[in-house]
Amino acid sequence: MDTQGPEVDRQLAVFRRGACDLIEEQQLRGMIAKSLTEARPLRIKFGMDPSSPDLHLGHAVQLRKLRDLQDLGHQIVLIVGDATAMVGDPSGRNKLRPVLSREEVDANQKTYVEQAARVLDMERTEVRQNSEWFDKMDFEALLRLTTRMTVAQMLERDTFQTRMEASEPIGINEFLYPLMQGWDSVQVEADLELGGTDQLFNLLVGRRLQEQMEQRPQIVLTQPLINGLDGRKMSKSYGNSIGLTASAKDMTFRIMQVDDEVMGDWFLHLTRLEPARIDEALAGHPREAKALLAAEVTAFYHDEEAAREAAGQHDREVRDKVLPDDLPEVPWGEAWGEALPLPNLLKELGLCQSTSEARRAIQQGGVRLDGAVKSDAREEVSRPSEAQLVQVGKKRAARMLPA
Repeated sequence: MDTQGPEVDRQLAVFRRGACDLIEEQQLRGMIAKSLTEARPLRIKFGMDPSSPDLHLGHAVQLRKLRDLQDLGHQIVLIVGDATAMVGDPSGRNKLRPVLSREEVDANQKTYVEQAARVLDMERTEVRQNSEWFDKMDFEALLRLTTRMTVAQMLERDTFQTRMEASEPIGINEFLYPLMQGWDSVQVEADLELGGTDQLFNLLVGRRLQEQMEQRPQIVLTQPLINGLDGRKMSKSYGNSIGLTASAKDMTFRIMQVDDEVMGDWFLHLTRLEPARIDEALAGHPREAKALLAAEVTAFYHDEEAAREAAGQHDREVRDKVLPDDLPEVPWGEAWGEALPLPNLLKELGLCQSTSEARRAIQQGGVRLDGAVKSDAREEVSRPSEAQLVQVGKKRAARMLPA
């Protein structure tokens, strides 16, 4: 009698949730069954290149999946790609990526593990830097690595094909990236590698290299790249992302601005609500669905009390005062220094045409900062640490964001 079947099915359902590619599922089933028999967890690899200092909810799609698999008892191997970050991942790019210096990479990676710890149990996570093996690789070893793929095989990648058709340059260093990522899988003997759909080519290279090295080829599992607040791919450069370290208030307020069309993906990948509950929420009023989404996501990164307080503040500021959800958001300008006189701030935020108009509004009691009336035109407002609501009268408002 197969006593492990139900547990294998339960685990497979966790692997499948939100998956786009799962190569090969039957192989994975057998590996799960064997891991249960031998009490040996699967080694599940995920790489993060510290090409920027911050992680956002787009990165959390994979991090949440990793935590689910970690809770099943599997071993997460987190690769901090300090070597690959200097090459730059060509995935989804239509231009040559500038090469980062080791100093830039080192500065960025300092915050990565700390931010990943908001999702993963780091005491049960194996953290590796791929400079551990690439810094030891001499020129001869690098040449041997490059012989493991042909130019024709590399050009099968759709990103490279698109750039060639558009006569965009492709650097030789960019050909190294998939090989380096695949070599990481060999070095840590990964059983499965997780990544976004833009990583499929790189993950399959890992399978190829493991087979060449007579290792069991890793399972490949991809998940989609979720869109940001404005419907475009979530990216800090677009200003449509929500950081993993955002305050409960900022997280809640920004989630309440998400496009209705992306809520289904956000529910599926950023919460762990059952599909039936998600369908029920999406069938109702969009505002109520967003409130549920905001509560679930914010509570995970903070706690339920903080999520309730942030929701209450949103209701008081936006719903009850009938402020639009799509308030203009203005980051604190670097040229503003650490503080700015209130009249100047109102002008910079576009809420008043001039500082004279701003002073009159202040003197008339029509200016509020996070609900508090500001009556002193000489007051200086400090650089905020989290989003703040600035109002002039009943119809003009903006959300001031940290730099």
